[in-house]
Amino acid sequence: MLAKKEFYPQLLVFLQFTLIGVIALLSKGFFSSLMSIVIFLLGAGLGIWALLHNKLGNFNIQPKMKDGAILVTSGIYAFIRHPMYLSVIVMSFAFVLSSVTLLQSFLFSALLFVLFLKAKREESLWLEKSEAYKKYRANTKLFIPFIL
Repeated sequence: MLAKKEFYPQLLVFLQFTLIGVIALLSKGFFSSLMSIVIFLLGAGLGIWALLHNKLGNFNIQPKMKDGAILVTSGIYAFIRHPMYLSVIVMSFAFVLSSVTLLQSFLFSALLFVLFLKAKREESLWLEKSEAYKKYRANTKLFIPFIL
């Protein structure tokens, strides 16, 4: 059972980075249009904003709890629970926008699904650990402020 618990988070991270890489490789690049550049920079800005409110040692690329993890509720975290995933989504969308194809749309949809699975796993772990997270979850959205 322990091996399965360790494998699943690693699989999700592998799938995430594989999908991002393939999306980027199949695209014309985010420099292909002004709109792609703006969208990419918006996504990067969201990621930077999240990092400014989250200490480097506090987050984990794998959907696992770190010992001593601290719930962050300031900055963009006051509006959404997974701003780093939103950042990845927005930046990846800039690549997809540069060369919209059925394959790119499928890969982007798969990336959204993987990030959703990662978010749900993290949330289940936080809900087990923290009463404060339950309140935080009730007052914030998953990825998109005020919507989703």
